Amino acid sequence: MEEKDLQSVEYFVKREVLDELCLDEVAQKETWSTKLTLGDQVKEPLRCSVPRLKHILLTWVPVLSWLPRYSIRENALGDLISGCSVGIMHLPQGMAYALLASLRPVYGLYTSLFPVLVYFIFGTSRHISIGTFAVISIMVGSVTERLAPDSNFIVNGTNGTETVDIDKRDAYRVQVACSLTVLTGIFQILLGVVRFGFVVTYLSEPLIRGYTTGSACHVCVSQLKYLFGITPSRFTGPLSLIYTVLDICSLLPQTQVPELVVSLVALAVLIVVKEINDCYRQKLPLPIPIELVVVIAATIITHFCELPSKYNIDVVGEIPSGLKAPRAPDTTFFSGVIGDAFAVAIVGFAINISLSKTFGLKYGYKVDSNQELVALGLSNTIGGFFHCYSVTSSLSRSLVQESTGGKTQVAGVISSIIVLITVLKIGPLFEDLPKAVLSTIVFVNLKGMFKQFMDVSLLWKTNKVDLLVWLVTFISTIVLNLDLGLAVSVAFSMLTFIFRTQLPRYSILGNLPGTELYLDTDTYKEAKEIPGIKIFRSSATIYYTNAEMFLEVLQEKTGIEIGKLLSAKKKRDAKQKRRQEKEKKKTKKEAKKQSLSCTFSLKESQMNIETVSERTKGERNGNSVDFSMTETATDGLHKGQMNLAYEPDITMSDSDSATGSDHITEFSRHGDEEKKRACKSGTHSIILDISTTSFVDTVTVKTLKNIFRDFGEVDLDIYLAGCQACVVEQLEAADFFSASIPKSRLFITVHDAVLYIRKKQWKAYFVLGQNVPRTTQRLKC
Repeated sequence: MEEKDLQSVEYFVKREVLDELCLDEVAQKETWSTKLTLGDQVKEPLRCSVPRLKHILLTWVPVLSWLPRYSIRENALGDLISGCSVGIMHLPQGMAYALLASLRPVYGLYTSLFPVLVYFIFGTSRHISIGTFAVISIMVGSVTERLAPDSNFIVNGTNGTETVDIDKRDAYRVQVACSLTVLTGIFQILLGVVRFGFVVTYLSEPLIRGYTTGSACHVCVSQLKYLFGITPSRFTGPLSLIYTVLDICSLLPQTQVPELVVSLVALAVLIVVKEINDCYRQKLPLPIPIELVVVIAATIITHFCELPSKYNIDVVGEIPSGLKAPRAPDTTFFSGVIGDAFAVAIVGFAINISLSKTFGLKYGYKVDSNQELVALGLSNTIGGFFHCYSVTSSLSRSLVQESTGGKTQVAGVISSIIVLITVLKIGPLFEDLPKAVLSTIVFVNLKGMFKQFMDVSLLWKTNKVDLLVWLVTFISTIVLNLDLGLAVSVAFSMLTFIFRTQLPRYSILGNLPGTELYLDTDTYKEAKEIPGIKIFRSSATIYYTNAEMFLEVLQEKTGIEIGKLLSAKKKRDAKQKRRQEKEKKKTKKEAKKQSLSCTFSLKESQMNIETVSERTKGERNGNSVDFSMTETATDGLHKGQMNLAYEPDITMSDSDSATGSDHITEFSRHGDEEKKRACKSGTHSIILDISTTSFVDTVTVKTLKNIFRDFGEVDLDIYLAGCQACVVEQLEAADFFSASIPKSRLFITVHDAVLYIRKKQWKAYFVLGQNVPRTTQRLKC
């Protein structure tokens, strides 16, 4: 009942029709400028005061704003439980994802420690878990394997065989990864300092999801070698993923059965327990840390059953205890990894900010995208000095941190403490952990990314363009590899944006009877066009890419081909000019004849006057008066023989006047024919609804000027409606308004413009003494 009552609410507004000039007067538009001058804009950031310093400090170091107000009673327990849960997840995931980066597992633990502490100080999101992530790890791994392939570290063995110097290779790969990480962090810091956080808005959600899904396929393929215990060749560049899959398929007969059994058992346990966690997450106080349980169990079984020596199972190997001293990255690698560093910086930030804003909206706090760039950049830059590789937020760990009661970044500190304890004391205990188990952990954590394949069916129903972006991104990531795939995806996404703005929807609007609403006549059956008035609207901003199309569709929709009409008018004007010249020559000839006739009549009249004069003399002598002169003169005037008030070369006679009248009638008939051709339905006015236009450029201004000029030449009035204040200012700055295009042609709404045109038409009918059309009579103001 309440919804029906609300739907039946009516409102009535009584006001004057407002054009732009009336609005400025009624609404009292500000004529002064509140913008700072260039000098003041330069001085403003340089001014120093205590409040300003405090604000800057709290903005760049957010921990100083929230940590002093930290409530132990409300947040401590939740952060403690959440930190422990996330810390337990960091251990297996850190070691597993380090393999994706082609580094030893211990570097995954370092990456789960130092960057988390840095983000605690500079980050603004309370719920995300910073650390290793599969997509970023595989991007780093592609760089380390490209710059440090096994072939560069082959040494001769004792029996003449060639072997790979693993220690030297791994040390070189760590240098490459750290240099890449530092450069990535520098890019992110610079982007954050120049307030370039909006760059991520150009990476749409379909693009991010398609890219991460394609990256998940790369991650999956890279781990197959550990599951089957084989050693495929390494491929780089486009189609490398396809070549790797083909190579793995050819090596399947060489599968190490013990490693395959270990992988399948671990995979089955992880999948079953994770499904239990998902089904009973509301009832379980904490999710079962199955990853850590599997790691511990696999390590114990492998150690006591001596699986490496008996079945040649590949294990993690030496994990040094303690922390390594910080080391500056090798800057000589910067030139070789600059493109990869920028790609990692953008992808890492896109994943981080999307997850951060999701939790921010859910819990009602603000996440500063520019500060997030700085925080993530500092995490990578500082982490690169401590043997860490690039980081971003992890979806699985962030969900655990949020679901287990985490309230602030303190949970991240607690998780770091657990990782620190593991690195200092417990790390060497995992030396017998099979790499196949770590691979199964990676596989299971890819479940969320592979679920993104469901986006295809959803986007097919909702938005075909976004579906195309998703598919192009996914395919380019698979085919062209991660770096080129991202570049192609961004370029294609930008092209779709350009095409959307260049190919907007154009509509002819009609009035919904009894309202001031104007709707698309193709969409709404009840929307009726107003006779004599065409209302045209574009769904996008008019600018240089679509301005020409705007003019073309305007002519098509209104049925007015302005080019043909102007050409026809020029031909008619030329024809009319020739006719006028011909008539003028004819008039001159007749004037000459008239002049000769007048001269002859003048002589005859003079002779008559002399005769009359003589008679008068005679009559005076005889006392009689004769009025022949007066009669003769009067008759002469009536016959048009002589008019003393005009000059002798008279240019128009009675016959000329008749010819001129016929010419005027013919010109009027031509004008009516032109209007009939221009306006099939008697159109006399066109309203351009530009309410969707958010800015105008020079091309738009020229296009609108041309529309006013060209349509005006064929006696069609053009009006603008719904122009935003910022657009009006831009039009004024571009000298759009003039005597031929006054501001009175710009109306606040379409309805204002329609009422003005109707009133103007009513006055015209009234002056001409004609009947007002019924449509005008029915118009409700």
